[in-house]
Amino acid sequence: MLPDPRILLLRGVNVGAHRKLPMADLREILAGLGLVDVRTHIQSGNAVFRDPQGRDGLGPLISQGIGARFAFTPESLVLDRAAFESVLAANPFSGEDPGKVSIGFLACSSAVSVHVLEALAAGDERCALTPAAFYLHSPAGIGRSKLAAQAERRLAVPMTVRNARVAQAIASLAQEL
Repeated sequence: MLPDPRILLLRGVNVGAHRKLPMADLREILAGLGLVDVRTHIQSGNAVFRDPQGRDGLGPLISQGIGARFAFTPESLVLDRAAFESVLAANPFSGEDPGKVSIGFLACSSAVSVHVLEALAAGDERCALTPAAFYLHSPAGIGRSKLAAQAERRLAVPMTVRNARVAQAIASLAQEL
């Protein structure tokens, strides 16, 4: 029996004209690492898969595999399905328009207080922080958010952001495996 699915979130791929990574190539790289049932979602470096070997530390291995084939090495965050779904379940803004809610998946827990982040929020923005994620409800959109632009630097931990709609679609893709 295969282990539960895992979710891969790549940081900073296919943003504008830089760091282009076709999803067909990503699927090929992941399969080349021995991962099975590989599926991707949209062009921003989201994948679900199973690892028959049950390895820990797949993130750096995936990053190195991409770097061996492309002129960049993105940060790779790999979460098991339960951890990913736990982040989604903890979303305090789940009742809001999912296109206006961003979830920053943290590589590790931040020592920063949410109050530091709240001080950067515009009048209509709200945020929350857990050991695994930073949540931002930005009714005017993330592109105009001063808080969104500074969150990772203020948190002082690597983070990759997905809107809640995309995160839910990734969870659904993992449930199909």
